[in-house]
Amino acid sequence: MQQRNEILSVDAADSHRRTYTGPVTTAIFDWAGTVIDFGSIAPVASFRQVFEEAGVPISEAEARAPMGAAKREHVAKILENPDVRARWHAALGQSPQERDVDVLYAEFLRVDELNVSRHSALIPGALETIAALRARGIRIGSTTGYPREVMVNLAPIAAERGYRPDHLCTVSDVARGRPWPDMCLANALALGVPNVRSCVVIDDSPTGLEAGLAAGMWTVGIAATGNEVGISLDEWEKLGSAQRMELVAPARERLARVGAHFVIDSIADLLPVIDEIEARLAASVAP
Repeated sequence: MQQRNEILSVDAADSHRRTYTGPVTTAIFDWAGTVIDFGSIAPVASFRQVFEEAGVPISEAEARAPMGAAKREHVAKILENPDVRARWHAALGQSPQERDVDVLYAEFLRVDELNVSRHSALIPGALETIAALRARGIRIGSTTGYPREVMVNLAPIAAERGYRPDHLCTVSDVARGRPWPDMCLANALALGVPNVRSCVVIDDSPTGLEAGLAAGMWTVGIAATGNEVGISLDEWEKLGSAQRMELVAPARERLARVGAHFVIDSIADLLPVIDEIEARLAASVAP
């Protein structure tokens, strides 16, 4: 006699009992544009320099477009831009090849070693916010599109300035970079989180936020200090409030469109968001 398999439907009230209700245990920060390097200046300067040295100058907008991706992938995406490809062909007599990606990436690593030291200042409010999170027992994780080779130089500089995350996961440490969830989940495992819903991902790039969403975590977009506005602290401080809003409003919209749960201007604005997330968790609201 053939045995009949039945599908058991679980009532929503039963599944409700398994909802995580808090608190936030872990904040996972991006680096450039989120905690350090207001405007994410270092990688953009490096990409532009290596393309110019190759004989094919690129604009700032072209350099910024793939931000958040692993840096070798970032090079490849710049070369996929039709305008860049056309200029490459005109200047060098052929379309860009895979070996060109390798050469440009190697040059990027060389150039960026100097640029990250030049643009490594902490974003105003970063240390105070992180200290307040630690005082609440929240662990500090971090992810980056930089490879391990760059972070070997950058992490000690940040440490000298007072920033030492509890865990650092680079794109070199996982099988897949953003927008895949691997780096976020690697932080969760390393820091022993009880539930991914207790994690908050803070990032200035759409792909970084997509990674946090894919990991099932809360996400907070950073608009003013990151790549979406893309100006230095000195430039920012020279702007009036109306000029700032003109730049920030579309940046906020782009990050919200990705699906970020919250969008703020700076890491300095994070603490009220953590309070709101904990209130939502207590009310059994999932990310």
